[in-house]
Parts: sequence; structure tokens; C-alpha cells
Amino acid sequence: MAPYQRNRTVNSTELLIRRSRGVADAGTLIRQNMKVLRSILLEENRDFMKVWSKTSKSTIMYENGKIYFENYQNCYSCVHSEPHVLYKLPKRSKVEKFEDALLCQTPLDKTLASSSDHKPSLLALTANNWLYRFSAETGEELQRVYLSSKHKFRYLGWEVSQEMLYVKSVQNKETPLARQAGITQNTVMHLAIFHIFPLQIVGTVEISKKVFGNGVTDVVLSQGVLAVSYSNKSVKLYSFEHIVHRYMTEKLVLGEQSSLLGGKTVGEAPFGIPVNIQITDRPPVLFEVSCSSNGVQIGGYPWHYIYTPPHKNHKGTHHICSLKDSTMPTSQVTVTASGRTVKRRFHQLDDDPDQETFRMVEYEDELDLLAVVVTNGEEGEGRAHIRLHDNQSGQLQRTIDLVEPWDETYRHELFFDKDTIVHIEQKNTNFCCHVYKLKAIRK
Repeated sequence: MAPYQRNRTVNSTELLIRRSRGVADAGTLIRQNMKVLRSILLEENRDFMKVWSKTSKSTIMYENGKIYFENYQNCYSCVHSEPHVLYKLPKRSKVEKFEDALLCQTPLDKTLASSSDHKPSLLALTANNWLYRFSAETGEELQRVYLSSKHKFRYLGWEVSQEMLYVKSVQNKETPLARQAGITQNTVMHLAIFHIFPLQIVGTVEISKKVFGNGVTDVVLSQGVLAVSYSNKSVKLYSFEHIVHRYMTEKLVLGEQSSLLGGKTVGEAPFGIPVNIQITDRPPVLFEVSCSSNGVQIGGYPWHYIYTPPHKNHKGTHHICSLKDSTMPTSQVTVTASGRTVKRRFHQLDDDPDQETFRMVEYEDELDLLAVVVTNGEEGEGRAHIRLHDNQSGQLQRTIDLVEPWDETYRHELFFDKDTIVHIEQKNTNFCCHVYKLKAIRK
């Protein structure tokens, strides 16, 4: 059967018939389902209605159809017509509070040894250096790993391309008293790196001034490279594969003994995970660039990088250069972090400061729609609506009014997730979450 054209309306009955015959490619079925949902969403007899609101004294987070309250302790599902409680974790003491958390979804194309490894998981880092894995559906504890009694870990990050997770410690800073005494702090921070699906340790690495030089302000792991940021607004990239291959002293396995721990078990308290990637000299620098805010994104084909030069007159601009020779492309090209290259432009969306103001833009990748939040220009508690634009042409598809006032003096977040819109706002020390669902309009 010939594939659907983009401008062709997808018929739900026809899709069900094709499903009953069997679809070899699951991705094809998902894409067609999203086309049907997009068509329904843009129908005139459909609209987004506010179905739920909830306030909190602490920060509210939304991710992948779930709303988290009380620092990830309470989880609500947005899958049904109204949000409902999925689980509530037991109250935790101050020393056991969550410092950071990430949601983990297992790939569908892998067969894992344990059935629990297939469950969507919430990975949470506690103040006392435990890394927990909870079921994202029930809150059941699936796994726990003790990191260290020597280093204070606080941040979690994804290395998506390599299916890895990294845990970053706080930065060691020299105190004025130590400088006066002539005491030099060589260690900047530590990274503990894990493979995911299933959760397994790769190793812990020390970031030191002796190896990477002075002025290190941050380190992240992304797209197979260790990116080190410096106070002089430069970023240097190193091959993480090279670092592991050359400097790993012992392969570690969670739950098994290690000679680096004197025969103690890896991942158990109070021993944790030893430093088994010991960098003794500076690895080769793959790439270096000076940029504002120490931020650089790499992607596209052929490889390009996008950055903001560290000069005041370049503030708010982005430069796109070839990774091969740092030349600017002759044609207008935009390269996203995911590797998507966009060469053509559509007309700029209208923005009249006297009447309306653009506040934020959210992209729904599965529906290929842009949700643009626009306020009416009134100061204080004005009104806001969401304009849905086709991502390819920029053409306005429909407008959705938000019921609650939009006070521009406060912080706002908006999430557009298929048939759900979530608006999270902060008012002074209070937070409020508003949920809108796609409904049929009664006539």
C-alpha cells in the first residue's frame, strides 16, 4: 500500500483496517496514529477545556504525562480525562530528600534480563548519596546504589546517544583561608557514569586541575564527549571513549567485590563506588571554542556546531559553523541539537507589542505543531492564549484560550503533550498547576 502524503487527511476507519491486517513497522503505526490525533485536534468542534488545578508550596514538575508534587514524592497521571494519583512515596527525612531526579523509559527493541528493567523508572539522587530507581507507575523501589561517603553528589544528567546516565558532585572550591595557608585544592569534582537498560556502573572519574587546567567551571557528558567549561568562556571537548579505554584501572560490577575497595562490595554503604577511571595526563582535545555562557550544541549532517560568541554585541545571536573547518555556511542553515537541519524559512509570526506579546514557544514533536503563548499586552494579570502553528509552514491552525489570568511578573511553564496542555505558574512562594484536555464541544 502506498504511503500517506502529508497533505492527505487520515481516515480513522482506514487506519483501523490497516492495523487489523498487521503492520510490520511499529513506527509506521505510531506515525499514522499521530496524524489522526492531529486531525482531530484541529477540528472546529474540538477544543481544550480546563479540567483540573492543584496548588503546592513546593516546585511542581511535569514530564511525559506525569505531574510531580512535593519534590517527586507525589505523582499524578495525566493520561485519563482528569489527572489522578498514581502513587505517593513515604515521607523522607532531610538527609534523605531528593536532590535531583530523571525519568527513564526503556527502549522497545531490547530484551532485558529482569522484567523490572522494562518498567519506566524514576531515577532519584538523595542528599545522603543514594541513587534510587523507582517504578514510574507504582513508586515501588526497584534498585538502590550507594555512591560515596567521600564526595557529595548532587546533579543527574543524561548522555542520551550512549544510553548512559551521569551523576555529578558539587564543585570543590578553594576557601580564602586555604589560599592564605598556601593549600591548593586539586580536585574540582567527580562524575559517576552508569549504563542504563539495565542500570550498571561504568566508573567514577575525577576532574582535576592537574589534568584539565585551572578555571574549570563545569563538566557535562554529551554525544560521546566530555565537555569541560572554563571561566575564560571557552569549552574543550574530549573523547569519553578514549578516556575509558586508556585510563580505566578496573572494570566494576554493582553487587560484586572490587580490589579498589579492599574486597568490599561495589555500590553498598559505606563503600560506594571507587574512582576506577584515573586520568594521569591531559587527553587529546577534540575541539575547542570560545562562547558565551559556556554553551555549544553539535549536530546535523555534515557535523555543525552552534554557539554564541563571547562578546556583548553578539548577545542574543547564534553562529553556525562547520565542525570540520569552523567555516560559516553560505546558505541559511539552522542545526538543532537533535541533528535536524532546517534550510528554509517561513514568514515571521506577527507580534504587535502594543496589542500582544509572545511569551514562550513549545514544540510538540509527535504532532509537528508549535504552541506559541501570547498575552494581550495588559500589565499585571492579563489574559493569555495559545496559538497552534504548523511547524513546516508557520501557518496558524487554531487558537486556545487559557482560563486563568497570566501575570507576567511571575514565572510560567507550559507543556503541550498530544491531547494535554499543562500550565505551571509560580505566585510568590506558591505554585499552581492547570491541566487542559481535548474535548468535543457540545452544540
